[in-house]
Amino acid sequence: MASSVFLSSFSSSSSLQLCSSFHGEYLAPSRCFLGAPVTSSSLSLSGKKNSYSPRQFHVSAKKVSGLEEAIRIRKMRELETKSKVRRNPPLRRGRVSPRLLVPDHIPRPPYVESGVLPDISSEFQIPGPEGIAKMRAACELAARVLNYAGTLVKPSVTTNEIDKAVHDMIIEAGAYPSPLGYGGFPKSVCTSVNECMCHGIPDSRQLQSGDIINIDVTVYLDGYHGDTSRTFFCGEVDEGFKRLVKVTEECLERGIAVCKDGASFKKIGKRIRLQPKLFLISI
Repeated sequence: MASSVFLSSFSSSSSLQLCSSFHGEYLAPSRCFLGAPVTSSSLSLSGKKNSYSPRQFHVSAKKVSGLEEAIRIRKMRELETKSKVRRNPPLRRGRVSPRLLVPDHIPRPPYVESGVLPDISSEFQIPGPEGIAKMRAACELAARVLNYAGTLVKPSVTTNEIDKAVHDMIIEAGAYPSPLGYGGFPKSVCTSVNECMCHGIPDSRQLQSGDIINIDVTVYLDGYHGDTSRTFFCGEVDEGFKRLVKVTEECLERGIAVCKDGASFKKIGKRIRLQPKLFLISI
């Protein structure tokens, strides 16, 4: 006969966890509490106790915060649904081809000719209507180029090929690929695959199914830079990578929602700080 344990529950702002030394699992949702071991026994259909010894459940309680409880639940669900996925081998540097040429009629940013990186301005830069229109045009071009680059992400395609396609599209629009020549950067776009965090240099490595790749496009048009990036999936990507990208996009949207006239940068960081922790992801 199965043994029965009766637990009395109570309402509290604190969350309590119950565990059993009998089978090593949680007995119940964490709003129950017992201060002493619970003894259980089984009765036969005739009403007599069975001959075997009673079982004891040692119940312990621990206060946890709402965030800790959310993390615990999330982790348990992940362990239940975790599937075995083949991980791609660590990145190895491929061959970096020579930098691509830019026609002479395309205006260059100052750092290309001087080789000196620009200093951070000590004054607020507030463009007028004409400047805002040029900023918008540069950003719209960068967005179009990024969307096009994303369509090229497929197994066996090299990041060199993506760089060439991005370079050609920017040049055709009469703009300059901002990364080219910035601090000695040899390419026209940044391609960061898997464990490469950012500013990856395109090379001869072929993308593989299961990769994720961040493509960072920046264009220089009419004196203004337009900068944007996005992470794309290549083929069949494991759930861990998908969750990482999803949470990152959510953080981006939370940060954007804070942006307005007079908002401080620290508010952006504060707004997104909690979101990754709920998914056991570090910033």
